[in-house]
Amino acid sequence: MKQIHLIIAGLLMAVPFGVAAAGQPLSVQSMPPVVVDTYPQAGDMNVDPSTTEIRVTFSKDMMTKDMWSWVIHTKESFPEIAGEVRYLPDQRTCIAPVRLEPRRTYAIWFNAPDYTYNAFRDRSNNPAVPYLLVFKTGD
Repeated sequence: MKQIHLIIAGLLMAVPFGVAAAGQPLSVQSMPPVVVDTYPQAGDMNVDPSTTEIRVTFSKDMMTKDMWSWVIHTKESFPEIAGEVRYLPDQRTCIAPVRLEPRRTYAIWFNAPDYTYNAFRDRSNNPAVPYLLVFKTGD
C-alpha cells in the first residue's frame, strides 16, 4: 500500500510541469520532450575513457540556438567539457565534447530536477523532463 501512495505522490508532483492545460486535448505536441537515447548509455559500467563526446537525443525537435542545460550533479561527477556544445542537424541530438578519466563515475542532469535550469526545450517551448545520466569509465 505504501508503494501506491508514493507513485501517486510522484504523479501529483509532476502535474505542474509540462502537462497540457485544462481543456486542451492530450497530444504529443502538448507534452514535454523526453530523453530517448544517450551515448554512453545510462548505467554503462565500462565506458571507454577515450570517449570524446556525450550525446543526448530527445523525442521531439528542440530549440537549438544555445538552448541546453547540462547540469552538474556534483562537481566530482561532472565531466570536463572540452569544446562547444552543439546540436546535430536532426535538431534532436545535443553533443558535448568531453575529456573522461579512467575508473570514474560520471553523473549529468539534462535539465535540473527542480527545473531551475531547463533550457532543453522543444519548439513549442515545453521544457524537457529532467533526466539523470550516470555511467562509469573502465580502465
